[in-house]
Amino acid sequence: MYVCGITVYDYLHLGHARFMVVFDMVRRWLRASGYRVTYVRNITDIDDKIIRRAGENGEPVDAVTARFIRAMDEDAAALGVEKPDHEPRATQYVREMRDMIRRLQEKKLAYQSASGDVNFAVRRFPGYGKLSGKSLDELRAGERVDVDATKEDPLDFVLWKRAKPGEPKWPSPWGDGRPGWHIECSAMGCTLLGEQFDIHGGGMDLQFPHHENEIAQSEGATGKPFVKYWMHNGFLRIDDEKMSKSLGNFLTIEEILKRLAPEAVRLFLVGTHYRSPLDFTEQGLADATRACTRIHETVARLEEALGETGAGTADLPESVRGYRDEFASAMDDDLNSPRALAAIFDEIREINRLLDAGERDGLAIALREAAEETGLTDLAPWPDAALRHVVIVPVPAARHEPAHEHADVRFLFATGAPETVRAERPDAPMRWLSLTEARELTGEDNLRETLSRVGHLLVS
Repeated sequence: MYVCGITVYDYLHLGHARFMVVFDMVRRWLRASGYRVTYVRNITDIDDKIIRRAGENGEPVDAVTARFIRAMDEDAAALGVEKPDHEPRATQYVREMRDMIRRLQEKKLAYQSASGDVNFAVRRFPGYGKLSGKSLDELRAGERVDVDATKEDPLDFVLWKRAKPGEPKWPSPWGDGRPGWHIECSAMGCTLLGEQFDIHGGGMDLQFPHHENEIAQSEGATGKPFVKYWMHNGFLRIDDEKMSKSLGNFLTIEEILKRLAPEAVRLFLVGTHYRSPLDFTEQGLADATRACTRIHETVARLEEALGETGAGTADLPESVRGYRDEFASAMDDDLNSPRALAAIFDEIREINRLLDAGERDGLAIALREAAEETGLTDLAPWPDAALRHVVIVPVPAARHEPAHEHADVRFLFATGAPETVRAERPDAPMRWLSLTEARELTGEDNLRETLSRVGHLLVS
């Protein structure tokens, strides 16, 4: 499975979180269903936006990308998103991109224009538009395709960009330059998964032109069908508009995790079918938080009950097993997560009924499988929902850009014993707190002084 990843020039917003959580869910369910899954999610670390951000900040391109890759990894970990098996960076696969462009040129599907760019000749590839279902006459050049009078056709898209002064560049048969955006995923996908693979995913906005162009490039170069199944997640909307950086109507993952437990964010994101638009509302967030509390309360009851009687070896009760079957049926139906979550909460209701009746046999299995199914119960909850103590330790503010006005020492909370939490790289689940939030949580006015003296604080 190959999923188009992040262009690392800024912090991730909640729309990015949706695609990361959705395809994490896909991977988990395929694996739980017995499939061996190789998951590739790329990083675009060379792009016009990255170059522009580096110029604005007066710093090297690799410094920009390194900082936002670290931030991306922290956000993904906070949301319980597992690392992909391969996370290729575009700059590591320039040779493979050049090789694919050369093959396309040999097949007369690519040409070098007077501007020095190498373009893909869209009208020479039969079947262009088959993914989006549009004819060539209906299609328009994509958002990342600059209008260029030297193109044979306005729909042609760039494979290799000529070098510009001060920009990163690589040598090639067509002169110094850098790869276009679309060629990246074709080259990395074919290199890591083969010229044909099973699933290709990404946001709905990538269907055209990006994925349409990937098909043309890959099938044009190899002469083979590229992908068996395409999966596209719907937009996250705010005020009936797509949440995006270009519109300025976004919340970063860091911002939302100041307000909500990571598990509540995750549940909110999978509470709507992955192909459908998801509306960002305060009510939706509140509902997700309450739902997570129900999960934690039930897990706590199970832990307490099983601690009294022992885990036992009995099979899962039949009344609970029925909901597991409903869950599996929903997930097998195009990953119908809303119906699957409904089955989980019906199961929770039944588990509480059994506990009220003093029945515990087989419920140890329910406790163990709950985390596997939901991917929720192994994330750190908010302190007011926590069933264990909270540890606060100081962490350097590595996420912040140079000279950021709020660059300061920040704090995290993590469930677990103090000895399991290391300030330099915590292993436990965490989320970031501002100094003000940490003061409110601990009741310590002189929090810096206290932490410098004792190293950590326990909050019961």
